[in-house]
Amino acid sequence: MNNGVEIVDFEEKYCAAFKDLNVEWISHYFEMEASDFKALDHPQKYIIEPGGHIYIALLNGEPVGTCALLKLENRDYDYELVKMAVTPKAQGYGIGRLLGQAVIDKAKSLEVDELYLETNNQLTPAIRLYEKLGFEHISGCSTPYARCNVQMVKKL
Repeated sequence: MNNGVEIVDFEEKYCAAFKDLNVEWISHYFEMEASDFKALDHPQKYIIEPGGHIYIALLNGEPVGTCALLKLENRDYDYELVKMAVTPKAQGYGIGRLLGQAVIDKAKSLEVDELYLETNNQLTPAIRLYEKLGFEHISGCSTPYARCNVQMVKKL
C-alpha cells in the first residue's frame, strides 16, 4: 500500500473497471478501435488465458487504474505492456509508475528479455513515465492500432 494505493491482481469483479478506465482515456484522445473492444470486452480470453496478466490499482479500495502484460503471437517481441490507464481524478499519486513497475516485475519473473509497448506522441506524460521506467524509443514494428506512432522497448 502506498498513499492509499494498492496494486492487486485482476479478478472477474474488476472487468467493468478494466474496460471503463481504458475507454475513458482512449475516448478522450482517440477513437476506440476493434482491437480495443476485443481485449476490453474479454480480458480473460485475450489477455490472461494466452499467458498475460492484468493489474488493478485501488485507491482507498476503489479501482482507479489498470495495466496489463500481454503475451504476443507472431510479433517481434514476446510480451507487451498494454492498457495502462489511470482515471484523471486519481492522477498525481504515482499510480502509473506503480502499475508499470508491477508489469515489469511480472515480466522479469517470467524471464522475459525485452518488454515492448506502443503509445502516441500526444501522450507526453505517458512517454515520460515510460522513459523513467527505462523504456527506450525504437521504430519499425507493425501495430494493430491506427493511433500508435511511438514504440518503445525495455531490456530486462
